[in-house]
Amino acid sequence: MKIKHKENNRRGMFYIESEKGLIAELTYYKNANNVLTIDHTEVKRELENQGIGSSLIEKSVEFAREHNLKIEPLCPFAEVKFDENESYQDVRAS
Repeated sequence: MKIKHKENNRRGMFYIESEKGLIAELTYYKNANNVLTIDHTEVKRELENQGIGSSLIEKSVEFAREHNLKIEPLCPFAEVKFDENESYQDVRAS
């Protein structure tokens, strides 16, 4: 599954589509201090527990590293994933 990205102004999303439409998304907004706040992560119910949401989080971390950004994991799912993954702490906003 290919993770796509789109961004306009200060909002953006990482998402996965199928022929049936959107199947997973992670949305964020960027503040003036270059902090991405992940405010929503969702995977279609029938595709949950397959690591799709985790792969969206991972992609957002890669994006933050490439663009010298920090991430505030406001969404409960993102917060859990950041707490579980020590390797994400370099991009976590303090």
